[in-house]
Amino acid sequence: AQAGANVVIAGRSPIKGAAAVAEIERRVAHASVSFELMDLASLGSVQRCAERLKQSLDAVDLLINNAAVMTPPHRRITADGFELQFGTNHLGHFALTAHLLPLLMNSGKARVVSLSSVAARDARIHFDDLQFQSGYQPMAAYGQSKLACLMFALEMQRLSDELGWGIKGIAAHPGISRTELLVNGAGRWSAAGVVRRFAWFLFQPAAQGALPTLYAATAAEARGGGYYGPDRLSETRGHPAPARTPHAALDVAACRRLWSESEWMTGVCFPSLKAQPSGTARSWLAEALEDRLTVPGPLDFLSPP
Repeated sequence: AQAGANVVIAGRSPIKGAAAVAEIERRVAHASVSFELMDLASLGSVQRCAERLKQSLDAVDLLINNAAVMTPPHRRITADGFELQFGTNHLGHFALTAHLLPLLMNSGKARVVSLSSVAARDARIHFDDLQFQSGYQPMAAYGQSKLACLMFALEMQRLSDELGWGIKGIAAHPGISRTELLVNGAGRWSAAGVVRRFAWFLFQPAAQGALPTLYAATAAEARGGGYYGPDRLSETRGHPAPARTPHAALDVAACRRLWSESEWMTGVCFPSLKAQPSGTARSWLAEALEDRLTVPGPLDFLSPP
């Protein structure tokens, strides 16, 4: 918003959405920011939100797939019957991106940033039981969903290159940060939950954790197919730097299989569209990148408005 972008925040809580809009407007004079109702745990809600955006926008320069559910202690399902973490963290974002593909292509230099996690390091995709119907394990399911987000970003870049979409697929992770998701996540009285709640001071501030995402979204140096996270203490805190990509995410065949499975499960396919020559209109992102927009330092984030 501070760089002049038209920001749309999508979420399932109108109250939290209105509060976020109000806070941005308080901090940034003349901010252009709005809220759209969308529940990633409902493919119908995702489609309705995307249709509204296609009615109101000509192009999307940046799509940040950021929402997440973390480690509910008992297996829960989405409105469409998918395991909640896989359905929300991966499939919901997958469907949203597919619906918005025409707007992303209209940008000419769009980026889709998908949020992964340090939990993806030792995770695997359970192709034989993607929905954890046999022996639900909260952290294993969360790790799978976040590995899927990373694999989605990498495969999107490959497809963009093959089909000429002109879109960068990039992934990022926040390290270990004091976000609401981490501190107040489900299973708060489990062993991991107690650590989250009472060792919160060991985690970096949420604003610092947002830096890799901001870098992936705006830095001229961020490359398509890149993966970024904090640079210190095993990528748990610090400033943006290239992150170590888990071996599982480097399996191209597995990435393509996950993509096909995701299209089948959501019923949403990415059309094999070829990019059209851009017109004279210039996107906000294209102008920003030509000016080599860089990531603000930590003091810019952490100082009072």
